[in-house]
Amino acid sequence: MVNVPKQRRTFCKKCKVHKLHKVTQYKKSKERRASQGRRRYDRKQQGFGGQTKPIFRKKAKTTKKIVLRMECSECKFRKQTPLEAMQAL
Repeated sequence: MVNVPKQRRTFCKKCKVHKLHKVTQYKKSKERRASQGRRRYDRKQQGFGGQTKPIFRKKAKTTKKIVLRMECSECKFRKQTPLEAMQAL
């Protein structure tokens, strides 16, 4: 478990100067039901024939890399910075 400050002074690519950034943790967004891949998969799954695509079951990693999402307080430009793999933030 790691504590990360809520704000950080770091370089903003858009402002081209060090500014205060708001720090949050990146989280995966909700899957879109109408995306091309989802529509293709749903169409393929219809009817008889069982599971059509392989289901991955050989998971090797126990932890994921934490990604920090930083937002510039001036221009609202966002950037992401990965940290090393850890259980939780």
